[in-house]
Amino acid sequence: MIDRDVSLAPFTTLGIGGSANYFAKVGNENEVDEAVRFAKASNLGLFVLGGGSNVLISDSGFSGLTMRVAVTGIETLESDPAGKEVYVTAGAGEDWDRFVAFCVANDLAGVECLSGIPGLVGGTPVQNVGAYGQEVAETIVSVRCYDRTTGTFNLLSNRECGFSYRSSIFNSTDRERYIVVGVTYRLLRGGAAKVAYKDLVEMFDDRRPSLSEVREAVLKIRRKKSMVIDPDDPNSKSVGSFFKNPVISYQELERLKKADVGMPFFEFGEMAKIPAAWLIERAGFNKGYALGGAGISANHTLALINRGGATAAEILALKDQIQKAVHSKFGILLQPEPIYIA
Repeated sequence: MIDRDVSLAPFTTLGIGGSANYFAKVGNENEVDEAVRFAKASNLGLFVLGGGSNVLISDSGFSGLTMRVAVTGIETLESDPAGKEVYVTAGAGEDWDRFVAFCVANDLAGVECLSGIPGLVGGTPVQNVGAYGQEVAETIVSVRCYDRTTGTFNLLSNRECGFSYRSSIFNSTDRERYIVVGVTYRLLRGGAAKVAYKDLVEMFDDRRPSLSEVREAVLKIRRKKSMVIDPDDPNSKSVGSFFKNPVISYQELERLKKADVGMPFFEFGEMAKIPAAWLIERAGFNKGYALGGAGISANHTLALINRGGATAAEILALKDQIQKAVHSKFGILLQPEPIYIA
């Protein structure tokens, strides 16, 4: 069913955005195919909307067809006689944190550190969602997609998804080609929780925590930073981290350290990762900074928030201010995580 003039702001965690000229909520693969064919026959642009947790929609909305993917369901399949490796397949429209809670409750290790991240399952392979030392590329086996170029459903392997830091073919080389309808993860029954993030390491010391303990610890950390969506917490009205942590060469790092010897960094393969929050604060933007209805969270420098009645234009203006200041001071252009829809 195609609806007209549907406000998109309520479907986003920022609560910002104009209306969709055409809107379709699709609950199965046939409806996905029908919606795509409608858009093509009507010569309409197509915007695929998931949980709205990684998107900034313009104040004018979207003139084409907005498709909200609502394919749900969770299925498990033991992949070895011992029952250790378990394949878990979830529809793209499943709430991500509900999925993580399901896995933890069933003693399935592999996604516990990704607790509390807003959005839907379908968005996780797109961004290669990661946090607290874990990312979905570590466990994704395959992604079931609708190929808009052929009008068919395909199963892409982990390798074919081209995962890298916060990236995949779905948001880079083939951004307009695939629509994710389901994801299969390989998890380990009775496996050890991943404790790699500094705060988690310090919290549990040498003790081996359970999956549920790690989940609760991550949720506690995220809530403290207002990174769990909470209607009672105005600082959580965001898309989470607005900027990616820049990844640079060690040669570039040495240049920057000469200018600021206190610059923190993390090893990232043969590269170095710089905390974007540190760069932003060093460039003069502190927690609680405001620009009209937009602002920086009082609890997390990376989160740009809707302070109340913010427009997309105000969020973009704040983004531009931060990017220009960081680039001027460090020569680094911060890359936004959310996509902008106009």
